[in-house]
Amino acid sequence: MRGEGALLGAAGLAGLLALCEAVPRLGLVEDEYFPPASRVADALATELADDAFWTALRDTLTGWAIGLAVAVAAGVLVGVLISVVPLLREATASTIEFLRPIPSVALIPLAVLLYGTELRSVLLLVVYASFWQVLIQVLYGVQDVDPVADETARSYGLGNWARIRHVVWPTALPYVMTGVRLAAAVALILAVTAELVIGAPGLGARIAVAQSSQAVPEMYALVVVTGLLGLAVNVGARTVERRALAWHQSVRGEVAV
Repeated sequence: MRGEGALLGAAGLAGLLALCEAVPRLGLVEDEYFPPASRVADALATELADDAFWTALRDTLTGWAIGLAVAVAAGVLVGVLISVVPLLREATASTIEFLRPIPSVALIPLAVLLYGTELRSVLLLVVYASFWQVLIQVLYGVQDVDPVADETARSYGLGNWARIRHVVWPTALPYVMTGVRLAAAVALILAVTAELVIGAPGLGARIAVAQSSQAVPEMYALVVVTGLLGLAVNVGARTVERRALAWHQSVRGEVAV
């Protein structure tokens, strides 16, 4: 089943590349704006041989990784704290619902005002966007705890920390891993967006420079790189999720299939 799926995926990718090669060569679009896939591949090879490209890639991954780590740690800690303290849950409900829908890109002027084009501007946007992905999932996960199991733990004299460790956390962990997977993708999107708009060092800034200098094949090559990064992030997050939830019924069923 998996081998067949991989072959179908490879066939789909080959078809897409063939289409991207044929469309501009047939004159359906001007190759000045949409170059053939072969020219994009040549530009990608040139980028891979450039040390500046690897520096930009490192800058993007640095902003992504640090921002994601801060967002996950803060989201888990705040989410568990709010969930286990009823007073906090009631006091913060309206605040969360107000702040969560604010688009992260709306904070770009604030980030530039505070930190200019430094890494901290990227981190502000990445952390803000990713934090809510984790926090909301943690809140849902803790709410899903079986009240009977919680009361049983209380009756056996388990303290708050013991109940969190043995009752709350195993129930919330699948939700947490879903939040981490979503946050990983969102963090990459915001990192590249911040670099593209603000001009912070990274692949986004390099894409903006290629676009402004009319280096269209190089621009598309860099866009392809960001797409490959997104794919790698998604695959990596799913791998971590499967390993962390190897005991969970959903993952066991997925492996069995």
